[in-house]
Amino acid sequence: MTRLILLGAGKIGETITHFLQASGDYALTVADQDAARLVPMAALGAKTVRCEFGDPETLRELIRGHEYVISACPFHLTPAIAAAAVDVGAHYFDLTEDVESTRRVKALSSNARTALVPQCGLAPGFISILAYAMARKFDTLRDVQMRVGALPVYPTNALKYNLTWSTDGLINEYCNPCEAIIDSRLHETLALEEIEAFSLDGVAYEAFNTSGGLGTLCETLDGKVENLNYKTVRYPGHRDIVKMLIRDLRLGQRREILKDVLEESVPMTHQDVVLVFVMREGRLTQESFAKKIYSKTIGGKLYSAIQVTTAAGICAMVDMMRDGTLPDKGFVRQEEAKLDRFLANRFGQHYA
Repeated sequence: MTRLILLGAGKIGETITHFLQASGDYALTVADQDAARLVPMAALGAKTVRCEFGDPETLRELIRGHEYVISACPFHLTPAIAAAAVDVGAHYFDLTEDVESTRRVKALSSNARTALVPQCGLAPGFISILAYAMARKFDTLRDVQMRVGALPVYPTNALKYNLTWSTDGLINEYCNPCEAIIDSRLHETLALEEIEAFSLDGVAYEAFNTSGGLGTLCETLDGKVENLNYKTVRYPGHRDIVKMLIRDLRLGQRREILKDVLEESVPMTHQDVVLVFVMREGRLTQESFAKKIYSKTIGGKLYSAIQVTTAAGICAMVDMMRDGTLPDKGFVRQEEAKLDRFLANRFGQHYA
């Protein structure tokens, strides 16, 4: 059995624990700073450890002896956990959407004797694998447009939105600069801008720039595509309210207040749908991929769509590393995973 430690016992951490424990192939330890969060993990049969993550030596001792480490922690802990994994020789995986954290992970990989695989969730994550697989089918590539959203099936508030994952990550997406390729040149663009409207299966949506969803695709496709962009999908009207909060009321500069407002006012839901839409256009040819993934009951428990897709993404990448279908040293980009192998994987099948 492969020894693996998971740091972070939140909503996504619980789903990862369920998947890996049920597989029977991983000797899993779950660590968190909050003892109460570890109770559901222990109920799933995982070994649990309460531990503070702030001290580098503590992190090294926690990870030591494990072949793999998964970080399901807030993005600000990413560099310290990745550095500890490099120090003790463990393969490293995370879910971060934070661009700067990923750059620091990449810098650590230059001296690593193991693999560092960041951004293994939905977007960034699966969306990069999908978009790159579609892009490779064209000799001449003009546009690649990526659209992803995690939305409530039954929206009830003015935002037409429910919290489904990390509030810190959500705020990051709405506030930080975005990357894009425009007219064959790499650009930084503003979050919440370039709003567009579209419909799918008779449902109206809007999409707008958000940070981090492209992962490393701008670097990978630089010089190979004229235009590449990523936007988050929401129901119409959501962007205008968020922009008012972040720009007009300047809560983008007071993120702790914005986080408190969202967590105290916007309810959670397990009744969500993940929408994945990628369109690529080459010379005289256009091809699209669209899919909706809903919440599902697994092992007698209802997991939200964002829990399933995010956990499936990182578990599939871990599994593929274990099976020898990913590089086992240095910085590994999501798009290095082959789409057909990802979808054939026992965890990746949740996307199939």
